Amino acid sequence: MRQPAEGDYGSNRQGERPMSGRPTDRPVRGAEPLADILARLFVSRGWGRKSERLRLEAAWQAAIEPAWKEQTRVLGLRRGVLEVEVKTAVLLQELTQFHKRRLLAALRHRLAGLTITDLRFRAGAW
Repeated sequence: MRQPAEGDYGSNRQGERPMSGRPTDRPVRGAEPLADILARLFVSRGWGRKSERLRLEAAWQAAIEPAWKEQTRVLGLRRGVLEVEVKTAVLLQELTQFHKRRLLAALRHRLAGLTITDLRFRAGAW
């Protein structure tokens, strides 16, 4: 009886296809470390860009009034929409109704390399 080759996944008879259905010409790989998988995911999705996040936060802090700095924080940029969390509903309405256009223009000027299509304010507490 013949010994199974390294790439052979245990065919049930000599000359037949392996039971697993995997091709026998590809090398078998072991388990891949989770850290490597997550690192590739973060890079491909752009989640690992801390410098971009800091740049967004700095531009936001420069664009807003000093009184609002402690009451707002940047959540992130998703598909061109900058999301900002606001502590109070009153400030949320004020920013949305009276200051959104000016803030959007200031952010577009400060972040010339990024496409910012809209500002979205969310109520939150931290």
